[in-house]
Amino acid sequence: MARQVLILGFEGVQALDMIGPFDVFTGASLYARSVGVDGYDVRVVSVRGEPVSTGTGLTLVAESLPDPSGPVDTVVLPGGHGTEAARKDADLVDWIVAVAPHARRVVSVCSGAVLAAQAGLLDGCVATTHWAFAPQLASEFPAITVDPDPIFVRSSERVWTAAGVTAGIDLALALVEDDLGTDAAQTVARHLVMYLRRPGGQTQFAAPVWMPRARRTPIRDAQEAIEAAPGDAHSIAELARRAAMSPRHFTRVFTDEVGEAPGAYVERVRVEAARRQLEESDDPVAVIAARCGFGTAETLRRNFVRRLGVSPDRYRKTFA
Repeated sequence: MARQVLILGFEGVQALDMIGPFDVFTGASLYARSVGVDGYDVRVVSVRGEPVSTGTGLTLVAESLPDPSGPVDTVVLPGGHGTEAARKDADLVDWIVAVAPHARRVVSVCSGAVLAAQAGLLDGCVATTHWAFAPQLASEFPAITVDPDPIFVRSSERVWTAAGVTAGIDLALALVEDDLGTDAAQTVARHLVMYLRRPGGQTQFAAPVWMPRARRTPIRDAQEAIEAAPGDAHSIAELARRAAMSPRHFTRVFTDEVGEAPGAYVERVRVEAARRQLEESDDPVAVIAARCGFGTAETLRRNFVRRLGVSPDRYRKTFA
């Protein structure tokens, strides 16, 4: 018997949050039929069965929400700019609450995580969402531990959360692999011209980090000195001397004002400087490493992998 997959639609939904998983599950069904096993019955549903108008103007035909106690395998909660209005629709949220105990799994994509959160499905869990939406989700739902880096997370035994937009495809492929095996998922990924498991997390796709400004002038001056010349030594002793503070007092004040210790701040600024140079220049990685204060290409690589989840070479191939 085919596994029933319900993809929830609402006004202003992100089109690819819906269409990406839809294509993965329907592609997997074609594979399943070819090898004589059950696939998926994929349906787009909305509260009153009205057509779903996406944020880009594409309109999708939808069915009415089915009985939440019926046989449901997977529920997909997409995101988009319409999520804020959708979370205030009592009929929609009540249906999510009612269907969750009966579904084998509930999946959110992008800011669809707020629908899962509104329904109480993520309390006490680790969840991810689009990197740009992560601070808002963490602020509004403090019972959730929000990790903005993974492409997707198994938040609980029955709930999965995915990062922004195309990450819904990554997660759907992982679910197909769980259900039908690696051959099925690899076949679908190959057809979509995608990695079965893409390297790194979503931090590599995020905008360069905005550095918070300290209120105190000496600390702000230290920030500006670090950012103006990332390759300089920037020892705690030297930064403290410029700020007319003891190293211990400077470290405490800097951390209080900026939100991280001076050494971590220097490292963050250097990684951002290296990111820009990898994107904009053809200089060898070793030259960029020396220029940005890492000394060697290996030190740059270790810092890059720790902060962005990918090596400098792979980052450059993706974003140059």
